Amino acid sequence: MTKLKITAGPYEFEAKLETEAAPETCKLIAAMLPLTSELVHVRWSGEGVWIPFGDQSFDVGYENHTSHPAPGHFILYPGGVSEAEILLAYGGVDFSSKMGQLAGNHFISITKGHEKLMDLGNRVLWKGAQPVRIELE
Repeated sequence: MTKLKITAGPYEFEAKLETEAAPETCKLIAAMLPLTSELVHVRWSGEGVWIPFGDQSFDVGYENHTSHPAPGHFILYPGGVSEAEILLAYGGVDFSSKMGQLAGNHFISITKGHEKLMDLGNRVLWKGAQPVRIELE
């Protein structure tokens, strides 16, 4: 199991890469670590925050994909119909874009710190973008 440390705004979380369920996605993300960006609130999907990648796309197919990630699950949408992104669910999510429902690859699960997710999501919603760093533990 590959353990991760995630710092988002003032909060810290422990997580793991879902290497068995999403090996290609995890390999792609592991090569990008440490990943530093900002979390912004989703526009269509519900209680989630995301890291947009704009026109960048990733050459990875569907694996362990879902439109309804559970709180604490990170999914990667590699690009195509909508822009590439990483989404973190902090509550109920129906992963969508202006083009309609999407599916993303569930590749990270938070293992410690779930009780801080709603606070993080509300902070991003009401105070704006928050720094995020995903790194190996």
